[in-house]
Amino acid sequence: MSDTSFEELFDMPDDAQVFMGIMLLNGRLAEQIALVDLGIDISKAEKQFIVRLPNPKRMGDLAREVSALPSTVTAIADSLERKGLAERERDPADRRAWLLQLTDRGYALRERMLAEAGAAVRVVTGLSDDEIEQFAALLRKSSGRLLENGIPEGLRLCDN
Repeated sequence: MSDTSFEELFDMPDDAQVFMGIMLLNGRLAEQIALVDLGIDISKAEKQFIVRLPNPKRMGDLAREVSALPSTVTAIADSLERKGLAERERDPADRRAWLLQLTDRGYALRERMLAEAGAAVRVVTGLSDDEIEQFAALLRKSSGRLLENGIPEGLRLCDN
């Protein structure tokens, strides 16, 4: 148990409480998600790609979305293909471009990952369905503003 009480931690203005609450939530969700066994050895970057592929996406667009070099996207796509989670095909609208899409196994893993994330939110926050709906609405409202300058540095893929 910590030496900091809940009252001390939140004895600050509302906007600062939002900051502290999001920091706590992020930390606890990361702990909870780390406990999930997906039954496959998969990197954080691969997980990000799977979540970002509800539909086929051009490799170049994906690189821009995650602020990664095209070579990084290619390496991750290669790994996802080897694991049977994704496949590449030529873009019918531009035969020079490649689309990355999930396989049936990849879609199933994506659905499981989203379900596990939702369960983690419920466990960690203790919020009701109505409260989660309200919280999600507030996050949707602020997300556009948050992403105006691209993906935050801490969420970008490494290009090493």
